[in-house]
Amino acid sequence: MKTTHSEVATASAPDSTATGFPVPYTLSELAGRVTGVVLLPGDDGYEAERTGIQTGHAHRPSVIVGADTAADVVAAVRYAGANGLPVSAQSTGHGLAAASDGGVLISTRRMDEVRVDAEARTAWAGAGALWADVIEEAGPYGLAPVNGSSPGVGVVGYTLGGGLGILGREFGYASDRVRLVEMVTADGVLRWVTPERDAELFRALLGGGHGLGVVTGLEFGLVPVERVYGGQLAFGAGLMDEALPAYLAWTEDLPDALTSSVGLIAYPDVPAVPGHLRGRHLAQIRIAYTGPVAEGERLVAPLRAVGPRVADTLRDMPYTESHTIHQDPETPHAYDGDSVLLSGLDAAELREVTALTGPDAPMMTVVQLNHLGGALATGGGSVGHRDARYLLRLLSPLDGTDVAAVRALHARVRAALAPKAVGRSVNFLFGEHGDAMADAYEEDVYRRLAAAKAAYDPENLFRA
Repeated sequence: MKTTHSEVATASAPDSTATGFPVPYTLSELAGRVTGVVLLPGDDGYEAERTGIQTGHAHRPSVIVGADTAADVVAAVRYAGANGLPVSAQSTGHGLAAASDGGVLISTRRMDEVRVDAEARTAWAGAGALWADVIEEAGPYGLAPVNGSSPGVGVVGYTLGGGLGILGREFGYASDRVRLVEMVTADGVLRWVTPERDAELFRALLGGGHGLGVVTGLEFGLVPVERVYGGQLAFGAGLMDEALPAYLAWTEDLPDALTSSVGLIAYPDVPAVPGHLRGRHLAQIRIAYTGPVAEGERLVAPLRAVGPRVADTLRDMPYTESHTIHQDPETPHAYDGDSVLLSGLDAAELREVTALTGPDAPMMTVVQLNHLGGALATGGGSVGHRDARYLLRLLSPLDGTDVAAVRALHARVRAALAPKAVGRSVNFLFGEHGDAMADAYEEDVYRRLAAAKAAYDPENLFRA
């Protein structure tokens, strides 16, 4: 059940200063106010609590509050504000950008409640809920969320950055379907934010919500999708020069019900990689189509005509198996990443990207090119650069690799695409990238977000 106003009042401090924060209290008093855990460096569980799936960058807080409820989050925010400590929040840690050093980390992974209202076609997801949880709960009703490719990603963090899903061209960004945001703002108040109650804050949260508070839950709309025609067509290095131009040409005329991407991966020749992939450079075209299977087969025929595939996994599947389309890794690992939104892309530019990131590159770099447009080009909120035609994402493992070297390679790729670049995607900036966040939004949107930050967190309590 969602925390009520009376429960929050019970958890709050008894006294307030002129700024609205409670009089400073001790860690032992904080621990007495929360039902979750309070951890310090060296405590059992501290290392596990601060670490997410992104192990290349990790928070190093002075205090961790493992929240069980929204009331716990209120207590943690009030403690931090009263003692002048910055606040970060983390559930799964997939998209960690700027890792905190000191301050209070609010871990929301325990707040994983999911409720589905089949009649209203809505879902409620707590701050720690995963997309896998929502997919499982919605599936029996013939409904689905607008989730991403990895079922292990957290609902809240993904959605606050916009949320580019595997059905995005048909249903838009995940943030477009949000109806209510439950959050704790810097004044230590639990709020239910809707377009009617606070239009400006609501709009800012949807696509630009990181750093405006700690979101404790979301209510959002589901879509009537029970099955999907999807999978991969994988081409080897020998057909790369044919497959990639064919993909670009193919995306020129597709129905919105078909969302796709192409992954470019030069697999290292190491024992950890499955034998059939080891040492191979592949172009993996990922497809999700909600129309009839026969029409899906007709639509992909031009791609199959390119030539023999290393793999062809396209099939009709229940939506609950849609995670098999991308087969994203589920185990924690170290990585750094960047992105570039593009107004267009031609075959020569994509060949240059392939050359820079292929087998001769100084380190492994996974490239994903997402075809945008359709419903992604419309909608409200604060998602930036909706008119972009493609999103190119770069991700490099960090184990044994220097971060500076990774950034240098990513910069070369971005430079090659500079004539078509319109910005970056906030959900695909992994690691600290300085002022790159400004690239994720048009100037007027960025000014609105800055105004929301100044209004709701003037002391910069929350660090995104």
